[in-house]
Amino acid sequence: MIKNISIIGSGTMGNGIAHVFAQFNHHVNLIDVNQEALDNAVLTITKNLDRQVSKGALTGDQKHNALQNIKTFTSIKDGVKNADLVVEAATENIELKLKIFKDLDEFSPENCILASNTSSISITQIAAVTNRGDKVIGMHFMNPVPVMKLVEVIRGYQTSDETTETIMSLSESLEKIPVEVNDYPGFVANRILMPMINEAIYTLYEGVAGVHEIDTVMKLGMAHPMGPLQLADFIGLDVCLAILKVLNDGFGNPKYAPCPLLVNMVAAGKKGAKSGEGFYKYTAGSKELIVADKFKKS
Repeated sequence: MIKNISIIGSGTMGNGIAHVFAQFNHHVNLIDVNQEALDNAVLTITKNLDRQVSKGALTGDQKHNALQNIKTFTSIKDGVKNADLVVEAATENIELKLKIFKDLDEFSPENCILASNTSSISITQIAAVTNRGDKVIGMHFMNPVPVMKLVEVIRGYQTSDETTETIMSLSESLEKIPVEVNDYPGFVANRILMPMINEAIYTLYEGVAGVHEIDTVMKLGMAHPMGPLQLADFIGLDVCLAILKVLNDGFGNPKYAPCPLLVNMVAAGKKGAKSGEGFYKYTAGSKELIVADKFKKS
């Protein structure tokens, strides 16, 4: 039975995953090298739980219990020593993930399952740096984690049936809908999504239409809840670029090559909502989308 969960990384995805496990009465150890980041993560979880209470989705007692289920650690060794499952949600960087999984293999219990929330990096490659390849799996949650139902469960080359079945059942117990996929670059979600976002950026880059016009076409014409450029900002342009590079390297197909505009925007620090500007500008507390100055029509 999986009861004790350790989460590596306290950013948007890490705190969202911690929130969901704690809400469903798992004991959660949230781990990050930065105590300030951990404190901010707990504040974010508290605000999101408050939002659920205000909407009647949770009671005040359930919110209190969820917060009581979360402990924070700045040491992987201390944070995973009693874990039944570890979910890594660190930056989408292969070298960093391989280092983390080497440490997890050393410090976590022998029977502990090691999962990665990676959105594109090979689970087989990650598993290869451990001595428990049968217990390494992908558990790709969608953002925002407390709201989105999908969990993409990625089965690496060595992942066992038992591990896969355990993670599928666990995901269902969180009131998520797990979908099992095989381990190829981008899996399913980002193999389909990122080329669409990249093509939208090319459409802007080549002057076919503006930011607002591209997003409006996709929202009204294809019934997407948000346009691809807004979605790219929400995901993070640096994350989109990293995933496209994985796809391009993994398949060797130029159709996955990132648009030069995306490359330049990330180099300039325009990473989307988290940096305050991408294709749109973002101000605290404002829900109005303002097209960034660079893309405004003269």
